[in-house]
Amino acid sequence: MFSVIFPGQGSQIVGMGKEFYDKFDMVKNLFREADDILNFSISRLILDGPKEELDLTFNTQPAIFLISYSIFNVMKIEFDLDLNKAKYFAGHSLGEYSALSCAGYLDFSETLKILRIRGDAMQHSMPKGQGGMLAVLGSTVDIIEKILIENKQNLKAQIANDNSEGQMVLSGKTEDLEKLIKILKDNSIKNIKLPVSAPFHCDLMKNATKIMEDELNKLNFKEGQNKLISNVTANEIKGTDELKSLLIKQIENRVRWRESVIKMIENEVNHFIEIGPGKVLSGLVKRINRDVKIDTINCQNDIESLKI
Repeated sequence: MFSVIFPGQGSQIVGMGKEFYDKFDMVKNLFREADDILNFSISRLILDGPKEELDLTFNTQPAIFLISYSIFNVMKIEFDLDLNKAKYFAGHSLGEYSALSCAGYLDFSETLKILRIRGDAMQHSMPKGQGGMLAVLGSTVDIIEKILIENKQNLKAQIANDNSEGQMVLSGKTEDLEKLIKILKDNSIKNIKLPVSAPFHCDLMKNATKIMEDELNKLNFKEGQNKLISNVTANEIKGTDELKSLLIKQIENRVRWRESVIKMIENEVNHFIEIGPGKVLSGLVKRINRDVKIDTINCQNDIESLKI
């Protein structure tokens, strides 16, 4: 059994999806439609840059979704691949929106619009430079949680992403992360400060949560064709009401990617197909379980060699 998975922020590069754009009119039409929906040329930004502009969160989120959605539809329509045979759809953070849209829970137009709003809300949830994120390598969730609890009087930080065995990301105020860097170094734990403009997936995102709650409640989710795995619970989502509630919670809560992959494997998934720019999730899945099959779809050759 296979699952279809969709990448999140950080996978973007200028020129992503260009091969599909050049070869398939359907993709050109989706790009044009996205320009009209968002009222600016996201297609130009994706194909030509500049990178600094593409990397702004409110541009990155709809851009990555557009690429993932385009590739998914090329696979389904141009190559007649029955991706609805997938046991689960799942995505990492914004990738969860790619998953739910490709599975039919929300249409293309509404997904683009809500991701533009989500990116803007997250980027501006607190003043630039006051918060950040820190990658931690070679440790465990238990060890990091113990360190955070022991130091909670002096600093506050949260695990934002539990990505794979030995790889997680922490979020917090810049001053608290600076203190934490020293503590981690004293414990011989490798860490890298990430070049992001805000502390995603922690309670410093409260303003973004309020905005997303208002906006998500305006949307009409449909019952999709495939089961979704939630970032927040690492469990199957039961119905559209729970989906909406979990998408609101997702803004401040930990992305439980490692647990999500384990859950899918426990439920007989032995093949993961990553659809979208880059191969970040494929690398994470490999770190979680080396025995499963992984395919990354970045070009036409990847589709032609895919067996499902």
